[in-house]
Amino acid sequence: MIIVSEKAKDRILELKKMENRSEAENIRVSVKGGGCSGLMYDLDFDGQLTDTDQVFEDKGVKIIVDRKSLLYLAGTVLEFSDGLNGKGFQFVNPNASRTCGCGESFSV
Repeated sequence: MIIVSEKAKDRILELKKMENRSEAENIRVSVKGGGCSGLMYDLDFDGQLTDTDQVFEDKGVKIIVDRKSLLYLAGTVLEFSDGLNGKGFQFVNPNASRTCGCGESFSV
């Protein structure tokens, strides 16, 4: 399961409204190869489900994760920061053994 912080929930709902996304579109979180630590997070809106997708809901936000990515993301908290040190979504991943300085890639 992926946990959504209050700030992340608020930002997701704000972006959904700003981008005129439909109610059928949810957040898709996935892991892809790349980045300076080997694996990268990918976050986007998506309204299509595949046979390998799992859907979780936290704080009213539905999150789609494919089965392969779920192995890397179980227990992850999706945060949002709008502070002086950077703005954007951040992943607090208990499975990551190493992360890069920007927090966009990791390794296990």
